[in-house]
Amino acid sequence: MEKKELRIGMVGYQFMGKMHSHAYRDYPFYFDAEIKPVLQAISGRNETAVKQAAEQMGWASYETDWRSLIQRDDIDIIDISTPNHTHAEIAIAAAEAGKHIIIEKPLAMTVEEAERMYDAVKKHQVKHMICHNYRFAPAVHYAKKLIDEGRLGKIYHFRGNYLQDFIADPNFPLVWRLQKEVSGSGSLGDIGAHSIDLARFLVGEFKEVVSMMETFVKERPIASASGGLSAKAADHKLGQVTVDDAVAFLARFENGTMGTFEATRFAQGNRNKNKFEINGEKGSIRWDMENMNNLEVYLAEDEPGLQGFRLINCTEEHHPYAGAYWPAGHIIGYEHTFINLVHEFFHSLAHGIQPKPDFEDGVRNQRVLEAVEKSAKSKQWVTVKGSK
Repeated sequence: MEKKELRIGMVGYQFMGKMHSHAYRDYPFYFDAEIKPVLQAISGRNETAVKQAAEQMGWASYETDWRSLIQRDDIDIIDISTPNHTHAEIAIAAAEAGKHIIIEKPLAMTVEEAERMYDAVKKHQVKHMICHNYRFAPAVHYAKKLIDEGRLGKIYHFRGNYLQDFIADPNFPLVWRLQKEVSGSGSLGDIGAHSIDLARFLVGEFKEVVSMMETFVKERPIASASGGLSAKAADHKLGQVTVDDAVAFLARFENGTMGTFEATRFAQGNRNKNKFEINGEKGSIRWDMENMNNLEVYLAEDEPGLQGFRLINCTEEHHPYAGAYWPAGHIIGYEHTFINLVHEFFHSLAHGIQPKPDFEDGVRNQRVLEAVEKSAKSKQWVTVKGSK
């Protein structure tokens, strides 16, 4: 039986564009794909670069204006992998054109933008998904299963840290991630947004936060070129850093859980230390993205003498998504979190249901980001908009 095809148009082609392209290409290899993704067209402003990217990553054609991409009749899905300040305009236009949307995080620059985007996809009845890929590590989904089954009992603590060091060198150039008018925020929105989404996924909704933020290096060399997490300086001319380098905040959840969070790009020696620990009345769990296949589990019901954290390698067919890959113990990597996410996206489209996380999650995450920024300025507890 011939499978239905859905044709993708992707805006952006650097770090996340490359990752998304890989996921679309590999998804049918691992999963019994109910819908075949077709890499129809890619869009970017630099014709030479976007043409080269299309050829390298397997896209059938390219455009130099995202508006042309959206208006094409041979495109069913718009993938937005561009800097944050472009998200709202592209997503709203895509919704108005009747295209399904998959978008990188954070959803928008502001809560108001995020809400307009959510209103647009609801009005035009298109499916929408935001790429919080860490939800889709098998170990994280297994942690969710244990929590939902009550294995940890009432949750007392969520402790989330996202530590990087890629801008710790004060001579690292002023890339777009360090400019508020393009990124919206710094470590908070870039990496802290992932911890916020994981906390909401695993524990529940935020009620209020109190925070502090810091910019350690306030001026940097102007960038001449950048891609992914690397860049080159143009010359010795300096530009102002207008976002946070680090953020730390406390949170109360609606269900009474206490939360502590830290996100920084100045933690020397930590390349991508995205980790959490959850403590409940019956046990605890720990996860670290740098060892993404492993989940540490402690259960208080174990008999004295045998109590302690056990290490579970979540690569068995009993673990979410793991059965699509290799035999037990044959670990998977970062790229597979995106393949799993893409699987959920297309499975949802095949069955006419809304995939998660979606623009509603993006709005809720954005409200937490806003509350954290407001708290840092006021130095007071701030209630998260929409919380009970």
